[in-house]
Amino acid sequence: MPAHTSPADLYRHSLRLLLDKDIPAWVGLWAEDGVMEFPFAPPGRPERLDGRDAIAAYMRDYPDHIDLHDFPDVRIHQTTAPETIVVEMRGVGRLVETGGPFDMTYIAVVSVQDGRFTSYRDYWNPLAAHAPGRDVTRSDAR
Repeated sequence: MPAHTSPADLYRHSLRLLLDKDIPAWVGLWAEDGVMEFPFAPPGRPERLDGRDAIAAYMRDYPDHIDLHDFPDVRIHQTTAPETIVVEMRGVGRLVETGGPFDMTYIAVVSVQDGRFTSYRDYWNPLAAHAPGRDVTRSDAR
């Protein structure tokens, strides 16, 4: 993506890459020193990933755990800082191991500089992961 790409356009592009299961291209959208945080991470799961390499390692096997089908209800809100957006969205698909449904609501605070993600705080709900038939905290997936 060009450096002048808006944060919202970059984010929408990143969702398409996740649906296409193109994790290397998704990781390529990150700045070398980008930071991904999970403020509500359950015990035993990472709360912070520092740098593109750590993010790549975390996401490498994502499609082996969660088969994403769609991101309905994506709402992107611009903040007073032009490089930062707040995203409300839902990801749906299936859990690969069990074949059970995956349906997770997210709120993310995302910052972009020079066409790359620099900061991504992912406020996913770990309690939803413990719904009947689901335990996404046992795998390398979120």
